Amino acid sequence: MPLNADVRKILVLGASGLIGCFVTRDLRRRGFPVVGVARKLSASQKGRALDLELPLISMDAAALTRLLRDHCIDVVVNCLGVLQDGPGSDTGAVHRDFVARLLQAIRESRQAIRLVHISIPGTVETDQTAFSTTKREAERLIAESGVAYTILRPGFVVALAAYGGSAMVRSLAAYPLDLPAAEQNAPFQPVAMEDIAATIAWLAARDPGEAGGVTWDLMQQEPVTLGGVIDQFRRGFGAGEWPRLAMPAFLLDIGARLGDLANLFGWMPPMRTTAIAELRRGVSGSPAGWIAATGITPKTIAEMAGQRPATIQDIWFARLFPIKALVIANLVLFWLVSGFIALVISYDAAADILRSHGFPPWLVAPITVGTSLMDMSIGVLIAFRRTSAYGLIAGIIASLGYMVGAAILTPDLWIEPLGALVKTGPAIVLMLVALLTLDNR
Repeated sequence: MPLNADVRKILVLGASGLIGCFVTRDLRRRGFPVVGVARKLSASQKGRALDLELPLISMDAAALTRLLRDHCIDVVVNCLGVLQDGPGSDTGAVHRDFVARLLQAIRESRQAIRLVHISIPGTVETDQTAFSTTKREAERLIAESGVAYTILRPGFVVALAAYGGSAMVRSLAAYPLDLPAAEQNAPFQPVAMEDIAATIAWLAARDPGEAGGVTWDLMQQEPVTLGGVIDQFRRGFGAGEWPRLAMPAFLLDIGARLGDLANLFGWMPPMRTTAIAELRRGVSGSPAGWIAATGITPKTIAEMAGQRPATIQDIWFARLFPIKALVIANLVLFWLVSGFIALVISYDAAADILRSHGFPPWLVAPITVGTSLMDMSIGVLIAFRRTSAYGLIAGIIASLGYMVGAAILTPDLWIEPLGALVKTGPAIVLMLVALLTLDNR
């Protein structure tokens, strides 16, 4: 039965993520009062009075209970999730331990609260990664909790925004490359973001007892492969007829290992071992129960992607997304290697440049060592996600300083045969590009 949206209040956990952000805005557009909570909101998401930045994963059950009571919450939508363990990311803590505390908080709030939990398709028998096994453990905890719940298992989520796997699929569509045959043929049923939001709105407008204690697969009915999904994006990009080269499977595995390495530095690339393992398992399920209960007719991938012509910003993003990783990696190596060479391999040559330009002998060693260590420090700062912006800004300032200093103290270096100083200008532009494309959301 429809409920007055002014009465039912909704708490969205993970409101800065791909699904959480869209659902928060969609529910508000429909007239529901929504409190969006995330560990950190982007600049474009801040400014709304009901959106909160809270350390959700470290909050105990009592703090979560107060959150529910203080805002008189009727529906909790849990969109929290991480793909793989790494610095600041713990699949067990996010998927299992937090859900256990959330269930305790819902019970202790003494309110009639419905929990809408976002999970993943699949079964215990096919779960092989920490990501999938902890997601399934959370489902078990919810089913045994006695709380009114609905577990939603979206397929491959397609939205106007791109993040993680959806960004990777768009990038594959923008290049004349194909995945290996086995991965191309993996089942990969998608779901439109609008269909997920419509389902949550349908649930929010009903009493907790209605459609309670059920698990639904949310995805298009017609079977489709990963290759078929990529082909639909290619049509949108106008690249459907391009000749393509199939990459060997070992390149996919190497890319995943490199992604794991980047993960240790706080980056979250879509190509990691967990992502490839889940991709190879495939995305499939049966949406019949969901469709029968809600009356929603899920969009097909052709309606989501193939029939929507890509805008220039779509094409630019898809082409530049994988290049971003190369830009960051090259800048890290540039600063680390250049500093190491000047400090260790070519220390005498670097020092001789200063001596030949009349620098006092007592200044030569400190300047040579200091600038080398500064260069290497910039490389280290850029390598870590949390400090990358500071490293890029420091690199731009240092490069400009080198150019200005050379113009004043050693102007002849500007016309040396290899043009080292002239090449500093493009390096500054590359760092600026990296700085402007750091945001993922």
